[in-house]
Formats: sequence, C-alpha cells, structure tokens
Amino acid sequence: MDTILNFIPAVFDWVQSLGATLMMPLMIFIIALILGAKPGKAFRASLTIGAAFIGINLVLNLLTGSLGAAAQAMVARTGVQLDVVDVGWPAAAAIAFGGTVGTWIIPVGIAVNIFMLAIRATKTLNVDIWNFWHFAFTGGLVYAATSNLALSLGVAALNAAIVLFLADWTAPAIQKLYNLPGISIPHGFTAAYVPIAIPLNWVIDRIPGLNKVDADPEAIRRRFGVMGEPLVMGAILGALVGCFAWLGDASVGNLTTQIQKILVLAIEMAAVMMLFPRMVAILMEGLIPVSEAAREFMQKRSGDREFYIGLDSAVLVGHPTAIALGLILTPITIALAIGLSALGVNRILPFADLAVLPFVLAMAAPVTRGNIVRGVIIGTFVIAIGLMIGTAMCDLHTAAAIDANFVFPEGASRISSICDGTNPLTYLLVTLTGTGLGWIGLAVGVLLLAVIIFFYQKNNVAWEAIAGGPRPGDEE
Repeated sequence: MDTILNFIPAVFDWVQSLGATLMMPLMIFIIALILGAKPGKAFRASLTIGAAFIGINLVLNLLTGSLGAAAQAMVARTGVQLDVVDVGWPAAAAIAFGGTVGTWIIPVGIAVNIFMLAIRATKTLNVDIWNFWHFAFTGGLVYAATSNLALSLGVAALNAAIVLFLADWTAPAIQKLYNLPGISIPHGFTAAYVPIAIPLNWVIDRIPGLNKVDADPEAIRRRFGVMGEPLVMGAILGALVGCFAWLGDASVGNLTTQIQKILVLAIEMAAVMMLFPRMVAILMEGLIPVSEAAREFMQKRSGDREFYIGLDSAVLVGHPTAIALGLILTPITIALAIGLSALGVNRILPFADLAVLPFVLAMAAPVTRGNIVRGVIIGTFVIAIGLMIGTAMCDLHTAAAIDANFVFPEGASRISSICDGTNPLTYLLVTLTGTGLGWIGLAVGVLLLAVIIFFYQKNNVAWEAIAGGPRPGDEE
C-alpha cells in the first residue's frame, strides 16, 4: 500500500514536470482518442495544437518580457520601497505545485471535472491541466492557515468547480468577441474578475455621457482610420509606455539610447498585435477535428448536448482589447500601489508580475463588449482591490512558499504576486474556510455554488447576455 501511495504522487509529479507545452497536446491526443477520433487525426491535431501553443508562448514571452522590462523600469524610477516582494506567477505556480496540496491537485481537478460533466453541472471539458496550479494555490493557502490537508483539498476542489461554472457562463461571450467557437476558459485567475466586472459595467451603463462612449477596437479603427488599427495602436501604446519607462532616465544611456529602447518596445507591441491572432488561428485549426469528434461522441450518448473545450486564457490576451488594457493599466497599477501604500492599505510594490496585466480583464472584456474605456475604469478598480487583497494574504502566501521549500529572493521576508496573490476568488475561499468557518465554510460554499448553477441553468441565455454573450433578438 505504501508503494502505491508513493507511486501515485510520483506519476502526477512527472505529469506536472511536463509543463503546459507538452501537457496540452498530450491531453488533447488522449481525449481525442477517447472521443473516437482516428489515431492519425488525433495525432495530427495534438501536434498542431502543440505547435500553436509554442507559437502563442513565444509571442506571449515577447509581450511579457518587453512589457515587464518597461514596467520594472517605471518601478525603479519611482524609488519607492515596500516590504512585500512581488515574485511573479512562475514562482506562485512553483509554490502551488511544490506544496502539499499540489501533489494531489491533478487527480482532484480531473475528478471534479468528470463529476460535474456527469451530473450536467458543466459543459466544459478542461484540458488545461497545467493551470490546475491556481486551484492548488488556493488550497495551499488554506493548508498554511489550518494544516488540514483534507479541508485544503476540498477548498481546491471547490475552486475548480467554481471556475468551471465561470467558464460555462462566459463561454458564449468569449466565443463571440474572440471568435473561438466551442471554447471556454476555465482559468483560475482570469475568470475571478468576471463577477466583479459585471456590476461595475452595470454602474457605468447608468452614468450619463460615459455610457455613450464607444471605444471597442472596431469603433476606434472606424474613427481614427489607420491610426486605430490594432497594429498601429500597439505601436503607439508601446511607445507611450516606453516613454514612461525610459525617456529622461540617464541611467539607461543618452537620449539616443532612450529613444532606441522606446522604438523597440513600440515595434515589439505592434508585432504582438499582429502575430497573436495568427497563432490562435493555428490553434483553432488543430481543435476542429477534436471538436467534431466531441460533438459526435456527445450526440451518440446525450443527444444534442452542448460541449466546450476548456483552454488557457493565453489564447485571449492577443486581442487588441486585452493588450491595450494591459499597456494602459501598467502605469496606473504602479501609481495605485504607491497611492494605496500612503494610505496604509498596500504593502506590495508590483514588479515581476506587471506583465500579466493583459490577463486580468481578458475574460471580463466581453462584459464591456470590448470597450477599452470601460475596461480601464473596471481594471483600475479591480487592481486597487487586488493590491489590498494581496497585502491581506501576504503572510499566508509566504507560509505556503515555506511549505513548498521556495527559495526566497535575497533580502525578502514576505512575498506575493499579482497572479494569484491578489485573486479575489482565492481571497474569498481562504477567508471563508482557512481563516473563517473551516468545514462549515466549505459546505456553505458548495451550497451557494449549487444554487447559483441551478438558477443559471434555468435562464442561461439571460445570464450569458449579462456576461457579454448574445442578447435575445441579436442577429446571428
């Protein structure tokens, strides 16, 4: 028995070590075979999807590397020192998978997905197993607070279930705005902001003047012509961010060097705007055979039951709205961190994770129908709340890092990250269970989710329209 108990975690540790690049095509291949696709088709589809994700990650690395360097230069220019170090999402993922809960998160996440599919509580088959680390992170904070592994795994499972619901709820809106048929996004970080964006968008709808501002990428392109095209818009926003970061900073060199860095960032942001959609198109090409096999499989067994394939929110961040919001919100986030620290409610100076800002509103963008002005307003609010949440959770974040044997940066005694340290859903679950009601809190969370799913399924069209999906009467 001990051998088996040691073998199972070792297998899942090996699966985790594959990383997203290998894990995604492997899961697609296995699932395609289970759904009845021919081995040759399944193999080609999985390779195409793997190649697309490599392309997406290459472009994403260009985005995060370039934007991150500019953002960190802005931070350095402020001269502000705060005592909680933003170690970034790769460190948060390592902490999540390396902790006690992370050992078991893959079988727990898969079991939750299978159970919810079986009882028709979700339409999403989540193949994005790498991002189960978000659920492990939440469970890891609960474990740091309680040392109760069973409770921590239960909270991680509830987190996974909530995110599957959020994926279903937002799927029609995401498919419409991003042109991703049959796709949902069960991403533990990005999905958490949708329930906050919806009421904020409702408030904006009732503010005279502001509710008439039409600022989605297509409206901007119509109004400004070539200057409003995504390629040009990326270059302009990249140049503006570069000016904030380097213009007048003698530490990076003379004026010629400063201008060179600004222009390079502008070209790189333009490249991201152009290349990202091409990579997503390749991804969709690979998913077509899998989607067809899934549809035939479900029709044979469940009639016309709808079925989504759950992917990483990385497939969304190449949209002009997401990139524009990420670029605009970068200096705003730094200003918020400084302002809130002066009020005594923030101890985090964003640094390593500033480049993930395009992810924050990627799933909430359809709520505003891609409106960039509304997105900036909502983003400013959620980032302010997130910094306060991250400050409140930094001690548990640090304790989870110790449990995972994380090597702290030199001089750091407390750590956090924008992703997932400022996650409002994580904070809610940890407060309800880990530092609150324990098992009773978990039971309350499960009951609330069941009630929400019940009402959603009774009138899903209206719910999905609120999240940015097609409204009743919309033309196809």
